[in-house]
Amino acid sequence: MRSVISPRVLIGAFMLVLLVAPAVLPPFYVTKLNYIGLYAMVALGLVLLTGVGGLTSFGQAAFVGVGAYATAVLTTSSALPGWLAWLGASPWLTLGAGLVITAAMAILIGSLTLKLSGHYLPLGTIAWGISLYFLFGTMQILGGHTGLGGIPAIHLFGFELRQDNEIYYLIWAFLLVGVFTVHNLLDSREGRAIRALKGGMVMAEAMGVNTARSRMVIFVIAALLACASGWLYAHMQRFVNPTPFGLHMGIEFLFMAVIGGAGYVWGALIGAGLIVVLKHWLQGLLPAIFGQSGNFEIIVFGVIMVFVLHKARNGLWPILTRLTQRVIPVRAAQRRIDAAAEPLARRELPIAGTLLLDAKNVTRKFGGLVANKDMSLQVRSGEILALIGPNGAGKSTMFNQISGVDTPTSGEVLFLGQAVAGRDSREIARMGMSRTFQHVRMLPTMSVLENVAIGAHLRGSKGVLASAWRLDRAEEARLLAEAARQIERVGLAEHMFDEAGSLALGQQRILEIARALASDPCLLLLDEPAAGLRYKEKQALAELLRKLKREGIGILLVEHDMDFVMGLVDRVVVMEFGEKIAEGLPDQVQRDPAVLEAYLGGVE
Repeated sequence: MRSVISPRVLIGAFMLVLLVAPAVLPPFYVTKLNYIGLYAMVALGLVLLTGVGGLTSFGQAAFVGVGAYATAVLTTSSALPGWLAWLGASPWLTLGAGLVITAAMAILIGSLTLKLSGHYLPLGTIAWGISLYFLFGTMQILGGHTGLGGIPAIHLFGFELRQDNEIYYLIWAFLLVGVFTVHNLLDSREGRAIRALKGGMVMAEAMGVNTARSRMVIFVIAALLACASGWLYAHMQRFVNPTPFGLHMGIEFLFMAVIGGAGYVWGALIGAGLIVVLKHWLQGLLPAIFGQSGNFEIIVFGVIMVFVLHKARNGLWPILTRLTQRVIPVRAAQRRIDAAAEPLARRELPIAGTLLLDAKNVTRKFGGLVANKDMSLQVRSGEILALIGPNGAGKSTMFNQISGVDTPTSGEVLFLGQAVAGRDSREIARMGMSRTFQHVRMLPTMSVLENVAIGAHLRGSKGVLASAWRLDRAEEARLLAEAARQIERVGLAEHMFDEAGSLALGQQRILEIARALASDPCLLLLDEPAAGLRYKEKQALAELLRKLKREGIGILLVEHDMDFVMGLVDRVVVMEFGEKIAEGLPDQVQRDPAVLEAYLGGVE
C-alpha cells in the first residue's frame, strides 16, 4: 500500500524550490519567474472574481496600471503639492496610496458595473478598461505614451532591490501571501457566500447573504491584487508606459485564469506560468515559421482557449492534481467538526398558536397575466399548512411573494406582525423565515456540510479581514457544528463530506431542508419537499416535519403527493388559476366539489 502524504509537504517542497531558484537558474529564467509571479497575482484576482464569483472581467490590466502609475508619479514627480509629495519618500508609502486609490476606484466602478448582468457585465469591464488605458496615455503628468522613468528601487531591511534576482523574493512573497489569503477567505463563512454567487444568488439571498456586498468584495480584492502587481512591476522595470495595461493584457490575464483553472486558487499560478513560457517560446518559433514578425502567439492562445473550453472547462489544475495523485497520493483535505464547539444562539420560538404569517389579498400581475389574485392565507406556530393546486395554479409564485423573492402588485404580507412585502429576502430570513425551492438550488461541487452551512450564514458575524487571516476559526467551528447537527437531524450524516451534486434528487431536497433549518427559523416554506423521495424516505420526512411542528415551528408546504399531504397537515389551502378555491381541514377539502373539479383528470 502506497503511503499518503499531506498537501503541506508538497507546498513546503514548492516553497523550497522557489527559495533556491535564483541561485541555480540563469538570470533570464529568474526574470521569467518574476513575470510569472506578477501575472499570477492578477490571475489570482480573476480566479476569485470570474472563476468563483462568476463575474467576467476584461479590465484587470487597468488596475495593474493604477498601481504602477500611482507609485511612478509619487516617486518621480517634483510638481506635486506638499500635502501629497511626502508619499514619494518611500515606495512602501506609495504602495499604501496606490491600494487606497485602487479601492476607491474599484468601489466607484463596481457600483456601476456590477449592476449589469449577462453579456453587459463583460462589455462594461471592457469599456472602463479601455478608458483607463487611454487616460494613462493622455495625461501629461503620467508621461503620455512616452511613459515615466527614473522610478527608484524598493528598499527592504536596508537592502536595495535593484536586480531581478533581488526583487524576485519580494514578488513571490506577495504572491504567496495573496494565495493563502484568498484560500483562507474561500474556506470561511464569507467564502461560502462568495461561492454561492455563481450558481445560487436567489438561494443565497434567501439564506441571508448580501450578494451585492459579496460581489463588491471580490471585485475590490481582485483590483487590489492587480494594483500590488502593478506596484511591483513598476519598481522592477523602473519605467512604465501604457502599453502593458491595455485591453490585450486584460484578455491575456483572463486566459491565464481560465486555462489554469478559474475555480482553483493554484490554477492562477499554472495559467500564468504556461502563458509566459508559451509566449516566449512561440515569439521565437512562429516568426521563423511564417517568415515575418507579428503577434502570432495570440492566435495560438485563442486555439488553446477554445480547446480548453471544449475539453477541460475546469482548466488544467484539476487534471494535474489527478495525474499527481497517481504518482504521489496526496491526502484529501476534510473538514473536522468540533463537537465541543459552543452552540450557536437560538431564537425563542413563539408559543403554539401564535400567528406567524398573514397574507392578505395578495395579487401579482405580470403584464396582462394574473398569477395570484386576492390570495389570503395564515400560518400559525406549531401548525403545518399545505398549499395545493394543479400545475400553473400559482403556488410557487405565492411562495415568492411571501419570502421576498418577488413583490406583490397589491395586497399585504405580514410576518410576525411586520409588513414584509417589498423587503429583501435576506431581511425576511433574518426575521425567522426560511425556505426550500421547487427546483433544487444548491452548489453541486461543494460538500453537503458546506451547502448546509450557507444556511447558518446569517448567524455569524465575522467579516472579510477576519476570514482572510484566520481570525474567524472559533465562529467557523460553531457554524460547521450547527450545520453538522442539522445534517444528522435530517438523516444525511453518512453523506456529510460528499459533494452535494453526487446525491440523488430526493437527498438533495432533504439537504435543502437541513440548510433551511440551519438558519434557525420559526417559519419554514417547503416547496415540494417530498418530490423524488421513496416511500420510506417520505415517512422519515413526515416524522421530521411532525417533530418540527411539536417544537413550535410553523410550516407552509407545497406538495403534489396527496397521500403524503393529507396524512400530515393540519389545514389545506387549494389554488386554481391563481385564486383560492377552498380552505379547511384535509377531510373537508377532499370532499369539496370545487376541489374535485379542479383536480379532475389527475393530480400533478
